[in-house]
Amino acid sequence: MSLDEDARWLEWVTKQFESIAGEDKEIDLEEFKTALKVKESFFAERFFALFDSDGSKTISLDELLEALDLLIHGSETDKLRFLFQVYDVDGSGSIDPDELRTVLKSCLRESAISLPEEKLDDLTLALFESADKDNSGSITFEELKAELENFPEVMENLTISAANWLKPPGLEQKKGRHTPRYLTPAYWHNNSRKLLFLCAYTCLNLLLFITAMLKNAEGGFWYMVAKGCGQCLNFNCTFVMVLMLRRCLTWLRATWVVRVLPLDQNILLHQMVGYAIVTFSTVHTTAHFMNFVHLSQNSSYSLWEHLFTTRPGIGWVQGSASLTGMVLQIMICLMVVCSSTFVRRSGHFEVFYWSHLSYVWVWALLVVHCANFWKWFVVPGVIFLLEKLVGVAVSHMGGLYIVEVNLLPSKVTHLVIKRPQFFHFKPGDYVYINIPDIAKYEWHPFTISSAPEQPDTLWLHIRSMGQWTNRLYEYFRQPDSQVVSTKRLSASLKDRRHQRRAQTTAKLSENHRFCNVKCFVDGPYGTPTRQIFASEHAVLIGAGIGITPFASILQSIMYHYRMRKQNCPNCSYSWCENIKDSEMKLRKVDFIWINRDQKSFEWFVSLLTKLEMDQADEEPEGRFLEMHMYMTSALSKNDMKAIGLQMALDLLAKKEKRDSITGLRTRTQPGRPEWGKVFQKVAEEKKGKVHVFYCGAPALAKLIKAQCEHFGFNFYKENF
Repeated sequence: MSLDEDARWLEWVTKQFESIAGEDKEIDLEEFKTALKVKESFFAERFFALFDSDGSKTISLDELLEALDLLIHGSETDKLRFLFQVYDVDGSGSIDPDELRTVLKSCLRESAISLPEEKLDDLTLALFESADKDNSGSITFEELKAELENFPEVMENLTISAANWLKPPGLEQKKGRHTPRYLTPAYWHNNSRKLLFLCAYTCLNLLLFITAMLKNAEGGFWYMVAKGCGQCLNFNCTFVMVLMLRRCLTWLRATWVVRVLPLDQNILLHQMVGYAIVTFSTVHTTAHFMNFVHLSQNSSYSLWEHLFTTRPGIGWVQGSASLTGMVLQIMICLMVVCSSTFVRRSGHFEVFYWSHLSYVWVWALLVVHCANFWKWFVVPGVIFLLEKLVGVAVSHMGGLYIVEVNLLPSKVTHLVIKRPQFFHFKPGDYVYINIPDIAKYEWHPFTISSAPEQPDTLWLHIRSMGQWTNRLYEYFRQPDSQVVSTKRLSASLKDRRHQRRAQTTAKLSENHRFCNVKCFVDGPYGTPTRQIFASEHAVLIGAGIGITPFASILQSIMYHYRMRKQNCPNCSYSWCENIKDSEMKLRKVDFIWINRDQKSFEWFVSLLTKLEMDQADEEPEGRFLEMHMYMTSALSKNDMKAIGLQMALDLLAKKEKRDSITGLRTRTQPGRPEWGKVFQKVAEEKKGKVHVFYCGAPALAKLIKAQCEHFGFNFYKENF
């Protein structure tokens, strides 16, 4: 922290102390935890014991400030000595194996890492044997200091100050003024297609609006505004459908059009056009209302009759324009509200799904409401109808069955579906799936997580985040025995369902079973990740279950990699020819997977292990595929509560050539990636044009996109 921040921080500590301390102006352990918002843990107790210099079981303000001043302004040796005293639980002046084990166990709890007791023993011995240089059976301060010097990244980040573990709320470093990202040249360069498209879209709407106003100038100002908005609505209510012609867009992604139009952002554009529709419709309705007020003053019909009856004869179908307009306004507003992020991401996807199906009634009412709408609608409408008919035909062609289910940690359902004979897809594509036993009429989109080269089955990994996905997980999780019900008819129905499930499932283990459950699949549909094979250096970033498209892509990439691999006939040496082919121009792939907890890595650990084995041999130009794992719940290496654990994990990983958390050869890094450093390293490798592909939470997407713009990388976000 800067001197300014130090002063503000110490002022905050003093106020916190005075608000908690009693008349004796001292605080005990519980008050210490409350005042400084320290977690109840081994480390909180050790900090308190070290701050309590007189051993009175209480801390005075002077004792607290003296200790904190040492941690903030003390030398590196002072800070290291404090760390040593934290580890030296019995105060003997040295750390024995049992003390070190106690500390590492507390480190594991702080980082939310669960390891077997045997692995904890291995970690303790690895660190202890490395630090105990003289084999005396204990670690002295000098030995600990020498051991830390073997980890330059720890020493570099070792700011064992109160700022790292006693942060007051709202105390953040003031950032200097920066140019807004939307005004930077990098932003305009990386978003040129989208910005040009939006300019053309805006100009077209302005042209339609002004032309319609001029044609109806005799009707007065409000009538002109209503007609201008009406013409824009004719266009937008048709264009919003064009942006969701998934089969056409998937086909166009394989043509030169993808280099001109922002096809990869069709979902974003669809949302923007939706907001434009609700804006135009609101202005259109308001303008007509004001015009009706004027008309009611100069005609025999009242304002109420103009709005809610067909008597004035406004409209080309029996004077129904006012009534259909009111209904349309309500329906459009409801669709927009039910499509909001809050509704879709809060476990109420079905609300969004069913409300969006009202588009059929909206188009029908628009044809009745406006005499010219059908002219705009007829061609896109026919294409849309053909797409739907093809989708229904493809999805019901032949019987598809879920043949295997594996229930994974964090309520993830892994479905294995028998692949149709003529089902062809690209890595990263997605499908819509319908399972009648879960919901007869609901279709939901999920990324295919298996590779196209896998001939017999399709994989889907589905995270339980809403009603349908939770029902899916519970359907396959239910035990064979049914709960006895007091209602005879309900019990009979449950028995029948149980008998049917018993006939279609064969249990392999608690969470893994073979089955024979009917399903329908519509697709595949393309995504931005189709651009990966045209890249030279691809960076794949998955957050949580966002790994699913990359599971398919990585398998396919490594398939092509194996095709390039050469073996020496005289020895066991193998290498990969750096040859660009028509299907894959990739020279380097960096895969980054960010998970909140340890269990989530189990979803694809077997796949990642296989990928590591595929390139066990070192390549002349470095590894073709590099994996980077991050666990956000684990404390970072510059946190005093994690230094010992991270050193032990590093030492054991080097010894066993395997990470203790995932079992992979790739070491799992604690905390979140420092994107500036990550992309700087990628830029320095100079393997060609860098394309960054992301799938995960939208908040992280904004952060990564901003960094990509800074480094001049192309950014693609998975949307469907």
